[in-house]
Amino acid sequence: MLEKALKRDITMEANRFFSMLIGGTIGPVVILLTAIIMIWYAGAVYLNSSFLIDRYEKNNIEWTFSELASDSWSMERPVLPSPHQIAKELKKTIWDKKITSPRSLVFHSGVTLSSAMVGFVMGTLLGIVLSIGIVYVAALDRTLMPWIIASQTIPILALAPMIVVVLGSMGITGLVPKATISTYLCFFPVVVGMVKGLRSPSIILVDLMNSYSASKAEVFWKLRLPASIPYLFASLKVAIALSVVGAIVAELPAGAQGGLGARLLSGSYYGQTNLIWAALITASVISATLVTIVGRMERAVNNRMGLQL
Repeated sequence: MLEKALKRDITMEANRFFSMLIGGTIGPVVILLTAIIMIWYAGAVYLNSSFLIDRYEKNNIEWTFSELASDSWSMERPVLPSPHQIAKELKKTIWDKKITSPRSLVFHSGVTLSSAMVGFVMGTLLGIVLSIGIVYVAALDRTLMPWIIASQTIPILALAPMIVVVLGSMGITGLVPKATISTYLCFFPVVVGMVKGLRSPSIILVDLMNSYSASKAEVFWKLRLPASIPYLFASLKVAIALSVVGAIVAELPAGAQGGLGARLLSGSYYGQTNLIWAALITASVISATLVTIVGRMERAVNNRMGLQL
């Protein structure tokens, strides 16, 4: 009886722990990451094994699956590096290098981040100005909005070299061309979100403001702008992630000596896949951090305005 009761208690505690793990916020993330890492290791064996098997056969080497997996996860230039190889590369290029070193990903992240932030600010301001004009000027709504939408059909990889070359011919190099490309990617979600937000107040509320003889400026500042804040922050989350993408893409045709795009080019030139993946993961961490910061700002502004979202 005591043994059955003990087993029952252990089962209940295990079920309770599993329920807490699944029901929380950290548990599902940990489970998902674990699954991704396991699939990643399996994919590394699958993609790297063909080269290793050919080498085994040429040298008449007998091998087992465990040896194949171990060699697949430790290749110097793998097709798909294993997670621990990327972790070693991140440690080598972040913690083991000085920040000012041209081989440090922290240094290159700062270069990319500077142009991304400039482009984000410029794109946000441009998007807000254009959205106000579209909402208040009917002619701009009919003529400008279709062109704004059409502008996003041009692939950024095709447009980036043109912008770099044109600005370079005018003697404008360095930060400005990269920020311009980030601006191009950032302004569109801001325009779309702000237009939707500025038009979100119902006609009844607008008529109520007009019945109090409110001017267009008063309707804007006291009704339309506050109503557009949730839409603006939703757009900013998209825009700030796109700003990093734009900065990296801009570094590819520019032949830049600094930036995560330059690290991607260097890795592709010399077949350093570990470096390529390390730069990609660094870029994703930067984007996720920036989106989180915008989300924190959104929560602070909503609390300040008394919004419950």
